[in-house]
Amino acid sequence: MSSIVYFSSVSENTHRFVEKLELPATRIPLRDRIEVDEPYVLILPTYGGGHANGPDPDRGGYVPKQVIAFLNNEHNRSLIRGVIAAGNTNFGAEFGYAGVVVSRKCGVPFLYRFELMGTTDDVFAVRAGLTEFWAQSRKDQTCHQPSLQNR
Repeated sequence: MSSIVYFSSVSENTHRFVEKLELPATRIPLRDRIEVDEPYVLILPTYGGGHANGPDPDRGGYVPKQVIAFLNNEHNRSLIRGVIAAGNTNFGAEFGYAGVVVSRKCGVPFLYRFELMGTTDDVFAVRAGLTEFWAQSRKDQTCHQPSLQNR
């Protein structure tokens, strides 16, 4: 299985969720910059919900600045394969909206969204879903590679 890259603010909600997954994960730090070297699924919280007019991908503010900086690194951006977003259902249509924004901007699937630190059902769903996602990704990658021929 490939890895998870995630961001969690000082609330630690996303961090607690990722810990429960018990899968390899790298945390985007609050201040320092990092670079990754393998394909990953990004897990991030959604910021700035609760607008009266609903979600607007052009408004900005949904994706944490640290995640924006991480994805502005072309190498990091080239390795993202999917996104999972945390949010708060109190924000209605903006629940988990950071996942929509990253999915559109990076051209990767929005795989799942969960509330705050997630439930036990969310943990099982994400763990199983990621296992299947990475298995399918490896299968797709193998199918598109040229076969070796005897000479």
